[in-house]
Amino acid sequence: MTGRPTIYLLVAGIALLLTCAATPAVAAGAEPVKLEEALEGLILKSSPLEPMEGFASYYAKRFEGRRTTSGHRYHPDKLTAAHESLPLGTVVRVVNPATHQEVHVTITDRCARKAFHFIDLSRAAAKKIGLWGKGRIKVVIIPLLQEKLEKPT
Repeated sequence: MTGRPTIYLLVAGIALLLTCAATPAVAAGAEPVKLEEALEGLILKSSPLEPMEGFASYYAKRFEGRRTTSGHRYHPDKLTAAHESLPLGTVVRVVNPATHQEVHVTITDRCARKAFHFIDLSRAAAKKIGLWGKGRIKVVIIPLLQEKLEKPT
């Protein structure tokens, strides 16, 4: 499911979780589910795409202001990324497993095909996960939602 039905399902699930979170009743012997974990589970279930391990690098300074595949211009201060195959507009969580730092980025561009999973991050995104100044690091790439991109300006 993608598009509006997914959003409606997600909103209904969040409403249900918020209602249940206010009720302290727990089945005998069961641990209460944390609200954050439940919401994260709903978001992960809303994407047909699987998490993948790969490498991350970041855009070179020379790409600033150039048009991306989506038609938007690359701005280093926005949380965007390039990926070889994920649909444009997909929101992706990129996690640095060494430090547990993470960032949510939107796929707006394509990068060269590689034999391994690979993502190119904007400067702002690279700084948030501790990649800035390191060249390339191993990451976990988790596709979350596919959004419709706005028309480029």
